[in-house]
Amino acid sequence: MLVLAVLVITIALFVFEVVRVDVVALTVMVLLGLLGLVPSDQLFNGFASNAVISIIAVMILGAGLDRTGVMTVVAAFILRIGGKTANRINPLVSGTVGVISSLMQNVGATALFLPVVSRISARTEIPLSRMLMPMGFCAILGGTMTMVGSSPLILLNDLISASNASLPPGAETLGQFELFDVAPVGLALLATGIVYFLIFGKLLLPDNAIESSAVPARTKTYFADTYDIKGDVYELLVTVDSPLVGMQVGDAEKIEGIPRLLAIRNTDAPRMAPPADEMIWVGTILGVMGSRDVVGRFALDYHCRLQPRVKTFGSLFNPSRAGISEIVMPPGSKFIGQSIGEARLRKRYGISVLAINRRGHIINEDVREQVLETGDCLVSHSTWRDLSALQADRKFIVATDIPKEEQRPQKVGQALFFFALSISMIIFTDFRLSIALLVGALGMILTHVLSIDEAYNSVSWKTVFLVASLIPIGLAMELTGTAAWIAQQAMVLLGGMPDIAVQLVIAVLATIFTLVMSNVGATTILVPIAISIALATGANPTMYALIVALSTSNSFVLPTHQVNALIIGPGGYKVADFVRAGSGMTVIFLVVMLTVVNLIF
Repeated sequence: MLVLAVLVITIALFVFEVVRVDVVALTVMVLLGLLGLVPSDQLFNGFASNAVISIIAVMILGAGLDRTGVMTVVAAFILRIGGKTANRINPLVSGTVGVISSLMQNVGATALFLPVVSRISARTEIPLSRMLMPMGFCAILGGTMTMVGSSPLILLNDLISASNASLPPGAETLGQFELFDVAPVGLALLATGIVYFLIFGKLLLPDNAIESSAVPARTKTYFADTYDIKGDVYELLVTVDSPLVGMQVGDAEKIEGIPRLLAIRNTDAPRMAPPADEMIWVGTILGVMGSRDVVGRFALDYHCRLQPRVKTFGSLFNPSRAGISEIVMPPGSKFIGQSIGEARLRKRYGISVLAINRRGHIINEDVREQVLETGDCLVSHSTWRDLSALQADRKFIVATDIPKEEQRPQKVGQALFFFALSISMIIFTDFRLSIALLVGALGMILTHVLSIDEAYNSVSWKTVFLVASLIPIGLAMELTGTAAWIAQQAMVLLGGMPDIAVQLVIAVLATIFTLVMSNVGATTILVPIAISIALATGANPTMYALIVALSTSNSFVLPTHQVNALIIGPGGYKVADFVRAGSGMTVIFLVVMLTVVNLIF
């Protein structure tokens, strides 16, 4: 009864989202320990489980492939052979994402392909709304092709092991799944998803001609048209005769006609966003932005030498490292009421404010003297690294999607080698999944495909804590006999129904659960129950467990799945769009999945 009470509380917290799902999972884990429902020496085993370590390694491997620019090559290939029509492009994109998501988490595959699809959409003029939903659905379907494609499938073998530990003495232990055991099911589902949108796509998908927020940054034309920020970047060398010598940067910026000052180099390394109290000396190199005429006139008037090319700040001003962005001042920010100069945004955060959009009124003059107000949109120039740090600060809202850091195409060979090595170890050796995947992840780190900090940052620790903290609830259901008791009650209701009807009930239940709570939570709760039902009816318990793990990927009707949540904004979708397209996909998923599972297993 205690386990059932905890189970009801868990489901309620997941459904109503009183707190974040990972906090719910942690709370439930601690509660199980306090109530003595799981032995204290087993309570935290989830953090060292094969499933959790495998998820961490898969995320690092995906980040390594992303950093080397493999996805850019894939985008170019798709455009080359796919032409410019949706009927040719969509199957290629969806199929590619589906295959990739079978070897890495489907959320990661979708995130990798968002900018790829954005580029393809821009070049082909196919609305993103007609491309993102097929891609997202097929990423979810592709995650069912291998045992590392989604968190429920990664978790499944661990749950089966927990069930084996609670079997009565002499009972036959349940078998576990190899990497490609589910491939026939996943391939059938992926092919069905592609054909589904190929036939019904025009009827089901909206035609939203919106600007994609998945595009990493606004174009120069956008900032020129909207904020009158025009021109290019130049370097000025301050000569001995320049009136700027001995002047502070803040005073220099008050000079009429001066171009926007973005970077400086005195005696040390060049850096962006020089603070107002930075001194200008003979030999100082200034990085400025403006038209050729404005910069040339200023250089002539103030005895600065206009350099023939951008050399000192070349790497800093590379679009992959720096650019212009929009930052919104939220209510309650401590900088409200301070001027730009008083806020010292350059010194604190490394951003140079170029203009302010205040309720539609553009302010370009005397920007440093402007007092910040709630809702001000600051047009700033900074490195993407500094902007990422600013994004984590609640005093600001970064409205521009931040491009990923510079790629390392020279490391693509190492990345592909270690990815292939991990997959080969999974297929051809007896090493555990976590060890095989960690070999590839560690190899990418040691060969500098990723730094260790980048590897840490690539991991969704929310997912890690969610999975690790929910494992004990499955253990509690097994150890206390709760799963067996629920199964007995279910058999009373199901009566003498045929196996396929029982399977359908389990699959529908898993589908409903995954729409209102995390797929990991649904899998953890339902797998022990499904195994107990199978044992009670003489059915194949591993097949019933697999039906649950697969059905928790049947999440198309609502944008509650992480993949759907990722595409709803860039695609301009509404919930009704998911209901319309996802309803048919949900029914087809159940029919195809149950048919193939029964044929294979």
